[in-house]
Formats: sequence, C-alpha cells, structure tokens
Amino acid sequence: MIEVNNIEKSFGDAHVLKGISTVFETGKTNLIIGRSGSGKTVMLKTLLGIHTPEKGTISFDGRVYSEMTPDEKRKLRTEVGMVFQGSALFDSMTVEDNVGFPLKMFTSKRSREVRERVNVVLDRVNLKDANKKFPAELSGGMQKRVAIARAIVNNPKYLFCDEPNSGLDPETSIVIDELIQEITKEYDITTVINTHDMNSVLQIGEKIVFLKNGIKEWEGNNEQILETRNKSIVEFVYSSDLFKKVRESLLAEENEEDNK
Repeated sequence: MIEVNNIEKSFGDAHVLKGISTVFETGKTNLIIGRSGSGKTVMLKTLLGIHTPEKGTISFDGRVYSEMTPDEKRKLRTEVGMVFQGSALFDSMTVEDNVGFPLKMFTSKRSREVRERVNVVLDRVNLKDANKKFPAELSGGMQKRVAIARAIVNNPKYLFCDEPNSGLDPETSIVIDELIQEITKEYDITTVINTHDMNSVLQIGEKIVFLKNGIKEWEGNNEQILETRNKSIVEFVYSSDLFKKVRESLLAEENEEDNK
C-alpha cells in the first residue's frame, strides 16, 4: 500500500500538485487519470522519488520516504518495478538480457539463476522461447510484454506503469491491461498506472484518481465513474460518443428505478 498525504509540488511559480491525498491499494490496479497538464505525470514521478514534494508525505507500507536513510531508499528501489511508456528496452540486448538486467544490477544471483528467473517471467507473459530475439524483431505488443517481464523479474512490491498502452492497437491494449491486472493479483503488488486510455479505466480501474489542475478532483472505481455526476469527470470521460451513449443508458436505467 502506498499512502499519499497532502503532497504539494511546484516548479518555480508553477504549482503543479496541490495538496493531494489518497491511498493506492495492494493487489489492485490503481489508475491516475487526467488531461494533459493535470499533474498526473508529476504525480507518478513524485511517487517514484524522481521529484521531491515541498510538503506532505509518501509512505510505502508504513515507511515514510522522506524519513528513510539512503540505504533504506536504495532497498526500496529494489522493490519497485517500472513499465515505461515506450517500453525503454535496450536495442543492443536480447530479450533475455533486457529482462535479466535488474537481477544483475540489484542482486547477487548467478548466471544460471538469472536465466531460470528470466524464463519464468517470460513464460508468464506468454513469450516463451523469445530469449534470443532483439527488440527490433518484436511487435509493439511483444515489446510491452518484455517490459512487463523486466518490471516483475525482481518480485517487486510496487509496480508503476506510465501509459502502458501508448502506441498499441485496441486489441493489444486489452491484452496488456489484462496481463497487468492478472500479475497485480498473482504477485499481490501495489500497481499504479498513469493512463489516458478510457478503455483501461473501464476495464481495470479498481481504484481511480482523477486529477484536474493539480487537485484530486475525484476518486472511485470503474463502476462509480460511470455513475458520477461530477461535472469535470463527466466531461473528461464522456468526451467520445461511445461513452456518452453508455452514460445515457445508465442514467435512463437509474431514472426508471427511481420512478418505480
């Protein structure tokens, strides 16, 4: 569990995060959503320790980040997995070497142990026997699965995903969403996803934090987001005709129930 308590972050005169408090729950897919400039990317980077908030605290299972020693922060980094927007694979490395990279950096495992663990996670993301391929030989969806395998190879407690469906077609996006959700539950990870993909919101949004102008405007889950009357999130979510029709249908059903 990650607890965020009243964090604020500014860059010069730009006040980006304005007193945000929330809890990202373990074993659930926690989504951060919002328009461009809402603060969601800064929020994710602040959770990762890339940015330091001027006020407030961030706690990882009760451990307050700002109170940790350098050694404790280094240990925390070994407990974090990251899926980058563009996958961020090393082009000159094979799939096996890409996935095994965190183990070589953060553990003292022998080469045989690294290979065994790499094979386990590659099998889990349905990339068995892809070990010797290079990123350029893989589709975008396969590259994303390699990135997920690399993120979980070290058995992280916390998994962060930055726009994991960026550049993927809708069908592949669904596969990636389902994979992230399955892994979150199997490994009992605290997963935080920064996304603008509304299909992801409806499919795997077990906890959703909606930011607007640096403020937490709304939070809930993928069922509540369809029923909310919060004007800002209604405008954001139902900007497409498809979601407008979904909402109209739900409100019609709700009115029928009220009139009975």
